[in-house]
Amino acid sequence: MSGTDEPRARLTPPKDAVAPVRHAEAPAPGELLGTHYDRCFGCGTGQSHGLHLEARAGEGVSVRAEFTVKEAHQGAPGLAHGGVLATALDETLGSLNWLLRVIAVTGRLETDFVRPVPLGTVLHLDARVTAVDGRKIYSTAVGRIDGPDGPVAVRAEAVFIEVKVDHFIDNGRAEEIQAAMADPDQAKRARAFEVNP
Repeated sequence: MSGTDEPRARLTPPKDAVAPVRHAEAPAPGELLGTHYDRCFGCGTGQSHGLHLEARAGEGVSVRAEFTVKEAHQGAPGLAHGGVLATALDETLGSLNWLLRVIAVTGRLETDFVRPVPLGTVLHLDARVTAVDGRKIYSTAVGRIDGPDGPVAVRAEAVFIEVKVDHFIDNGRAEEIQAAMADPDQAKRARAFEVNP
C-alpha cells in the first residue's frame, strides 16, 4: 500500500463496523443543539471572532449547521481561510457525537476544498455518522454555498475517538476544567467535554 492509500484506508470503516444508533435521549430532529462550551471557537458565544456555528439535530445520526463567513475569518482577500473552513467541518462533525451521547475527540480529519468561499457567505453544512467500530466513530460532512442545495465548497471525512472525561481533566487547563465541572446542569457539563482533542 502506498503512502497516499493508507490515510484513506484509515477513514474507511472496517467491514465489521456497525451502523450508528441514535441515543434515545438525543435531541429531536430540528432541535437546535446549542453551544457545547461557551468559549469554544467553533460554536461558543463567548468568542468574539469565533464561528458561532449553529447546529440542529437531523434525522438518524445527522446534523445540519450554518455559519456566516465574517471579516475575521478570511485568509486570502475576501475569501474564507481554509483553516476556518476545516474548523467549521470539525465542529459540525463533532456535534454528531451529541446524538450518540458519547464524549469523543477528533482522531483524524481529512478535508477537501472544492471551491472558494467568499466573505459574507452562509456555509450550509450537513454531517452524518456512517459507522461505529468500538471507540471509533466514522463520519462525513459536506459544506455548500448559496443555500442548503447549493454548490459544494468543502467536504470532509473523519474518525472520532470516544474518550472518558478524564482525557480533558488530565490535559486541560485547571481553571477552565473546574469552571465547566461546576456547572449545575449535568447535560451541559457533559457537553463541555465533547469534541476537541
